[in-house]
Amino acid sequence: MTGTVYLVGAGPGDPGLLTLRGAEVLARADVVVHDRLTDASLLSLAPPGAERVDVGKQPDDRGDQEAINQLLVDRAREGKRVVRLKGGDPFVFGRGGEEALFLRSEGVTFEVVPGVTSAIAVPAYAGVPVTHRGLVTAFTVVAGHSRSVGSSAQGGGTNWEALAQAGGTIVVLMGAAHRGQIADRLMAGGLPAETPVVAVQWGTEPEQATVRTTLGRLANAAIGPPVTIVIGEVAGLDLGWYEKRPLSGKTVVVTRSAQAAPQLAALLRDVGARALEVPTIALAPPSDGGDALAGGVAKLRAGAYAWAVFTSPNAVQRVFELVPDTRSLGSVKVAAVGPATAEALRAYRVVADLVPSRYLAEGLLESFPPPPPAASREVFLPQAAGARDELRRGLAEAGWEVDTADAYRTIARPIERELLEEAGRADAICFASSSAADSYLDQAGTAGSTVPPVVACIGPVTAATARRRGLHVSAEASEHTLDGLVAALVGALGNVDG
Repeated sequence: MTGTVYLVGAGPGDPGLLTLRGAEVLARADVVVHDRLTDASLLSLAPPGAERVDVGKQPDDRGDQEAINQLLVDRAREGKRVVRLKGGDPFVFGRGGEEALFLRSEGVTFEVVPGVTSAIAVPAYAGVPVTHRGLVTAFTVVAGHSRSVGSSAQGGGTNWEALAQAGGTIVVLMGAAHRGQIADRLMAGGLPAETPVVAVQWGTEPEQATVRTTLGRLANAAIGPPVTIVIGEVAGLDLGWYEKRPLSGKTVVVTRSAQAAPQLAALLRDVGARALEVPTIALAPPSDGGDALAGGVAKLRAGAYAWAVFTSPNAVQRVFELVPDTRSLGSVKVAAVGPATAEALRAYRVVADLVPSRYLAEGLLESFPPPPPAASREVFLPQAAGARDELRRGLAEAGWEVDTADAYRTIARPIERELLEEAGRADAICFASSSAADSYLDQAGTAGSTVPPVVACIGPVTAATARRRGLHVSAEASEHTLDGLVAALVGALGNVDG
């Protein structure tokens, strides 16, 4: 049976602009065929076992386009669900129409998933509405590549003089190289040299940069591809917001595991930063195969423990994989070291009885009640292998009988040298655990070429590890959460105007 090809618009760059339908088909893809500027976080939406094909097509490479067309057909005829992930919208200068025609001619079923086009999204991210009541009621989107630009005598592929006379906003895509010719032809058509122009490079990306000029000065403006050029009265409006976020234009290295990194990356994107994901650790089963954990969970379900104490979301997940019905916990009280762990418990419909105000083992000890005189004194403490002993020891000294069990191991994950070098060029690096810091520094060393100038840590334990390894810690979260870590970074790197 022949599979289906989905022509999916990925949007202009910001992965948050992918449509819900686009995310749905990516999540079920067998094959993802993507272009050279596709954000890595979008590719991660596909199943881990999906084939990812980087076609790396350069603009105007028609030979490669024929190969792409055939690739889509070949994979579909293998019965696979194929996602053709394209920047912007597939049918706006995206050759989606050519691919759809070829698929139809070959008898391959396809679906078009529209995307947010850069012609609208990029001006919006630069604070420029393409239409505005009282100024303009229409806009034109036009390609500015060589085939559409020529002298007035030669005609060119686009009648720029007519565009100048039609009125409204003109949005030019792919026009960086020919902006001087475009400006000349528009002025020849009657547009004044003083007409406002906004040119936006890397629109909707963390490195977005906006240049404001006029039509007469456009040729000499310092801009390069990829750029979206907005010409018209609306370009005189400045409703900018995207580039004013506190970490706009900054790159921050995220060293959490591949499973945990997206949450921190999303928080960093919210404040304008580009998150460079460099997973330094991975989770592995405990060395005993999980025997101690299974034994502890059996006692937990039998009601032998007075308390179950969780120090990480990972421990929560490992335990509740072995608890098919949370009603079996009965009267067992539950403690969580912090809000992230408490949130992980809520996912299993378990509300923590105790969350300390200080999100550390020491804070949990300060808040933990004394053992009752005539009831169970047993505490179940599932945790990472090699975890600090302060919590177990403190509970035991308080009179509790503590059963510990390794729920998982944290192991180092190899980092490619090219990724380490890219990380060294970043503005900051985040460490959310001592194991992440140790793994990164074991592979990168402490040289400035591989460690960014600003080091941020989630709390004092991780900060102590970084300092012990020879790093200067620039920012430490006052609240030991991911939100607190991002707030500390904003304090260290923030560039908010006024």
